[in-house]
Amino acid sequence: MEWLSPLLQAVQVIASLSIIGLVLLQQGKGAEMGSAFGAGSAGSVFGAAGAANFLSRMTRWAAIVFFIATGALAWVAHHPVRVETENSIMQGYESIVPGSSVAPAQQPNNSISVPEVPEKPSPTTN
Repeated sequence: MEWLSPLLQAVQVIASLSIIGLVLLQQGKGAEMGSAFGAGSAGSVFGAAGAANFLSRMTRWAAIVFFIATGALAWVAHHPVRVETENSIMQGYESIVPGSSVAPAQQPNNSISVPEVPEKPSPTTN
């Protein structure tokens, strides 16, 4: 699962760059960047309205891919994969909890000695 985060980051970058490019190519109310590349001409490959429909559909799908990648990256960040290694710092550590009913393997007779709190002396009146 180590490959998932870099893959999602690459997909997100590609989707964001494609959104930027597709938005810049679309023709707005005036003659913007799209007309420089021929998106506003009637004799284009997609026709007068075909380019606008194609670019808006592609922008929609790029945005969907972008949001899915963003959600997946957030999920991966909050659900890290735990890797158990043989040379861990905590290897061989046994927790000893006072008053626990389960004794560690090192203790003989399966008993844990826990010091008791002395009782408070009763107040005496003179």
